[in-house]
Amino acid sequence: MSERTVLQSMAQRHVVSLGPQASAYEAACVMTRANCGSVLVLDASGALVGIVTERDLMTRLLAKAQDPRTTQLQAIMTPAPQTVPPQTRVAEAVLIMIERGFRHLPVVAPTGRILGVFSVRDALPREIGNAVSMAEFHDGINDALG
Repeated sequence: MSERTVLQSMAQRHVVSLGPQASAYEAACVMTRANCGSVLVLDASGALVGIVTERDLMTRLLAKAQDPRTTQLQAIMTPAPQTVPPQTRVAEAVLIMIERGFRHLPVVAPTGRILGVFSVRDALPREIGNAVSMAEFHDGINDALG
């Protein structure tokens, strides 16, 4: 059986998004209603300019005593987030997330159309295990190369 792609594995395929001027409060409400852990930040033309996650709300907003009703997403978002094409294998996506320290990865078609967000929750334990093995292998190679 071949390994699944991120597109095949995404639990939710609808795009949850807001503009950069939306408030952090709006983002929290949208994420709660959609039962997801991130919101994509799109400019007026629909281009991806950032992502805001639950972790961002915690570390960049609440922990810094910012007002969620007045703080705009552009102030707390991760700008220009890493993206992957829909044919990316799940283990590859999980490896990217492990190595770069995040849990949400926007999936973007070659045309630039945003297809959704792949979350680490979308990965099966088998695929997470494969990605961890790949990460350990990469660490071993890096150690050997100095």
